[in-house]
Amino acid sequence: MLQEMTAHAAHIQSVVQGTQSGSAPEARIARSWLRCVNSYGLDPIHPRPSQVLEQTRLREHQERLDDLLDIARIEIKSLYQRIAGSGFAIILTDCDGVIINWTGDDKLSKPFEHIGLWLGAIWNEENEGTNGIGTVLIERQALTVHSNEHFRNRYTHLTCSAAPIFDPQGQLLAVLDISSVRCQDSRQSQLHTLALAVLSAKTIEHCLFLRVFRKQFVLRFHHQLEYMGQGNEGLLAFDNSGRILAANQSAADQLQQTRQQMIGQRIDALFAVSLEALLGHSCNQPVMLKPICNTNKDLFFVLLHGTERQPSNTRSSTASITAERSPLHMRTLEGLSGDDPLMTYNVHCARRVMNKRVNILLTGETGTGKEVFTKALHEASDRAGKSFVAVNCASIPESLIESELFGYKYGAFTGARQEGRRGKILQAHGGTLFLDEIGDMPPPLQTRLLRVLEEKAVLPLGSDTPVPVDVYLISATHRNLQERIAIGAFREDLYYRLNGLELRLPALRERSDRSSLIRNLLAMESDGVDIRIAEDAFAALKAYSWPGNIRQLRNVLRTAAALCENRIIRLEDLPAEIVGLSLPYPVQRNLGYGAVVSNAVGGLAQAEREALLHELDRQDWNITNTATHLGFSRNTLYRKMRKHGIQPREYPVP
Repeated sequence: MLQEMTAHAAHIQSVVQGTQSGSAPEARIARSWLRCVNSYGLDPIHPRPSQVLEQTRLREHQERLDDLLDIARIEIKSLYQRIAGSGFAIILTDCDGVIINWTGDDKLSKPFEHIGLWLGAIWNEENEGTNGIGTVLIERQALTVHSNEHFRNRYTHLTCSAAPIFDPQGQLLAVLDISSVRCQDSRQSQLHTLALAVLSAKTIEHCLFLRVFRKQFVLRFHHQLEYMGQGNEGLLAFDNSGRILAANQSAADQLQQTRQQMIGQRIDALFAVSLEALLGHSCNQPVMLKPICNTNKDLFFVLLHGTERQPSNTRSSTASITAERSPLHMRTLEGLSGDDPLMTYNVHCARRVMNKRVNILLTGETGTGKEVFTKALHEASDRAGKSFVAVNCASIPESLIESELFGYKYGAFTGARQEGRRGKILQAHGGTLFLDEIGDMPPPLQTRLLRVLEEKAVLPLGSDTPVPVDVYLISATHRNLQERIAIGAFREDLYYRLNGLELRLPALRERSDRSSLIRNLLAMESDGVDIRIAEDAFAALKAYSWPGNIRQLRNVLRTAAALCENRIIRLEDLPAEIVGLSLPYPVQRNLGYGAVVSNAVGGLAQAEREALLHELDRQDWNITNTATHLGFSRNTLYRKMRKHGIQPREYPVP
């Protein structure tokens, strides 16, 4: 141990003096080591007491970032569900390096507290030397500090991947860090962990921006439709006069200006659209606008947030499709039952058995809302507030489903983490486990699941000791399990274990309450905005067969509500298959803005088609240049062209 400590100190000294003969650390680590020696006077061998704030001062640091903590706790909870059981904890610090939030397994609390990665501790470079948190505070970039990249010897068994969080003005506000006190993997293996930290930090930044400017106008935009609504879309906040108040880094990158350059400019100086046109679309909910160009004629998809407004006390007229129920009501068991007799019966039966350890098997076509029904059942049961864990047995590769469900012990297979991993069944302990598409579970795993249900215990891979488990099991499938049993693809004894009560969710075309269901789902997808549907469009929605069921209906309504004009959904806002049209669409070339006006295509597909044709025109239909500018491969561009019926006959004749 002493020899390793001495060697580590000697390596740092050689880097600081510029005499190292072996491999040098990356530049940011080397700069940090130089600061530790020359600016802070730290010694890698001799420890320095950790600085920890008293509870009163810690609360002061936390209260300064109340808004951030409200947002961060939600994102951190979601992030931790992805890394739970891996030996990592998630740490949030303020811009002084003070740890203001710590999230991890209970068994990790003591080792993290012992090393000093705990609430109130100050992890800047001056106190703790090179480390993920402190070095990010200086470098202002995401990075990993792994093993002996740490300056102090006592931290060479740590691995820390950290990302900065900036406020809307670009000031460093906090650091999100994912750390382990027992690093066994290589530095290269931490790339995934660092990517998770960066993604979560950007999500927190994004949500904080929208909260800070919730009483102002915010324009959200991106070159590519797929990135709309995600953390890497551009954000510009502006006031009633069109003056830009703040911009995020993605906006600066896409518009090729610094954040400081944009602040104070008018929004119509950056985009080829008048302020009056923008404000004319504003409301208290996001509104999808037609694609717009910036002054360089680059095309962007855009969403506009308006200022908050007081809700109207007047009820909508009978022609309005605003729901009579609140969107939240649609997530309760009674809200899901609607006025359909079969759904009412399903809810009645589910309520009778949900607290009596009777397993439920949900059947029905894909998209009929099995997981939504299960979540509502969980929230109505005695297990509300406990874990709800959903597993899609058809989406997990067969080679991984065993470890995902049952977990594993370290050494169970090559690459297994030292801390092992809790499987989904153990994660649901005390709560509800939802096994979707149970009919696609491989037969060997059916045997293991049956044993868990009989013994009420899980045996992780590589372990000899069963772990007791208490879960309420709800399963679902669109397959006919009796037919699967007949061909030997599903165990009959497992079927009877799962089928304490079988409930069939009706297809949307079978439901007698389609009209009210459309109204209520529209209110959910438009966040309560008073959206109307023209009579002919409503008739088309009711008459359509909906092969994708409720999932398809929600997607159609979400798109139509976002893109409709004057808050009225018309036939042209609906997909072609619903209004009875087929590809290729009749189109009209237009020399002005918009490139194509489609008489049939509604929703996001129309916006994407227009954007493709606009860019193809700009690039003189050079496929390579168009694909490069849009960030696609040539194959992807060709695939999108085929999808939207863009045929070679539309190319200009030389």
